[in-house]
Amino acid sequence: MSTNPDVPETQKAFVPLENNPEVMSHLVHQLGLPETLGFTDVFSIEDPDLLAFIPRPSHALLLVFPVSPTYETHRIEEDSSLQEYTGHGPSEPVTWFKQTIRNACGLIGLLHAVSNGEPRKHVIPGSDLDVLLQQAQDLQPAKRADLLYESKALESAHADAAKLGDTAAPEAEDNVDLHFVAFVKGADGTLWELDGRRKGPLARGVLGDEEDALSETALGLGVKRFLEMEAKGGNPDLRFSLVSLGPVFD
Repeated sequence: MSTNPDVPETQKAFVPLENNPEVMSHLVHQLGLPETLGFTDVFSIEDPDLLAFIPRPSHALLLVFPVSPTYETHRIEEDSSLQEYTGHGPSEPVTWFKQTIRNACGLIGLLHAVSNGEPRKHVIPGSDLDVLLQQAQDLQPAKRADLLYESKALESAHADAAKLGDTAAPEAEDNVDLHFVAFVKGADGTLWELDGRRKGPLARGVLGDEEDALSETALGLGVKRFLEMEAKGGNPDLRFSLVSLGPVFD
């Protein structure tokens, strides 16, 4: 595998999504997640008062950050010892999607968040998301990526959501240096790091029954681990944003 996992410019491109909970919730609801689940901003991973406002349990976190030399060095080093993922079928421990659409890392992160663990159980039967996940289940990763690439329902829903947000969206052909990674509590309690630019899903540790994606254990295995890696690499620009997928209360 090449050390550059980015999608070739010859592939089709989507307008990048803004990491905005309203945008993200709109997209997953349009695809087939019920409105009882949605995304919420995480403004701090340290302040207990701010964390207390986030609906729990948190089933998944979406982290967006600028791709840095530190991150790329770490990714290359870690991936060099890994085999290409070939998992598929009903016994697959986690559903993972390889990214083959340019600027679609936000969409891939969303799919990772809703395709695994507790949210998967709530997907509305017969919805576009339900049909997509059923079709994807038995496919190997390359064929699964082709399924996403050719999905008109996915492309239409993404285009609709990309019009929303607080800032003007870049053009689909623009090169964007921000990247999304999902941290998901799987059905087996594993905290998975799911990224369509990697060789496959990454098991980061096991969470207890009462520990969710925002628990101290999960943050230590996921988001905080990432931030510590960046800091140790001398990256002075630790810009990032984070949203949590959890229950929506009236």
